Amino acid sequence: MDDFLIRALIAGLLVALIAGPLGVFILWRRMAYFGDTLSHSAILGVALGLLLSINIKFGILFSTILVAGLLIYSQRQKKLASDTMLGIISHSALSLGLVLISFVEGVRVNIEAWLFGDILAVSWYDITYIAIGVGVVILVLLAIWKSLLSLTVHEELALVEGVNVSLISAIYTLLIALLVAIAMKIVGALLITALLIIPAAAARQFSKTPEQMALFSIAMGMLAVISGLVASFYADTPAGPSIVVFATILFLMTQAVRKT
Repeated sequence: MDDFLIRALIAGLLVALIAGPLGVFILWRRMAYFGDTLSHSAILGVALGLLLSINIKFGILFSTILVAGLLIYSQRQKKLASDTMLGIISHSALSLGLVLISFVEGVRVNIEAWLFGDILAVSWYDITYIAIGVGVVILVLLAIWKSLLSLTVHEELALVEGVNVSLISAIYTLLIALLVAIAMKIVGALLITALLIIPAAAARQFSKTPEQMALFSIAMGMLAVISGLVASFYADTPAGPSIVVFATILFLMTQAVRKT
């Protein structure tokens, strides 16, 4: 197996490892558009990284955390409906990022790679960066799992039980922001939410407990990564979109099984 394909496989499996458990909470809490907003803001991070001559990964992390904080603040203010604010921030951040990139001089920017991913170009340095991020997300998610599950099931009851709802919600939002920063090079800004939602939706059909759903979601995501990369290698199709296509096929298969 070619070295670049091994790197791509490792990177994809690492992202699926954290996208699975984070995705089930996005599904339960109906936060799909929230994930889209954070992923779109990552393009703004690419532009900031290029304009300020800093590592693009740090630019992406900064912009996603900044937007996550803005979303948390706007939700507390409740001056506008959540979907309205999400729509404004999502499209504004994406558009501003694309505009700022046009001002970058002397650097050739492959914007399509950032929008749709370029997993086959992942380096061993990228894998190290991804592995560290995955480790942090897993440790934090394990620490807040029970509290996050409690407030997802019933927020008022979680408050009565002593759960710091605001803090746990903020931590979870920041974990999604970190995932977006990690996964940008794998599937791109426009497809990250699909990798979060589709495997989780497919796993729902076979799960009896939250923990089962998280594990099945990880398995579905990993299977989509492997299938997508194999198809991309032999059919010469874009790797990131191919992964999402196979995740969709898995979802449709689970729906068919459910009906029979």
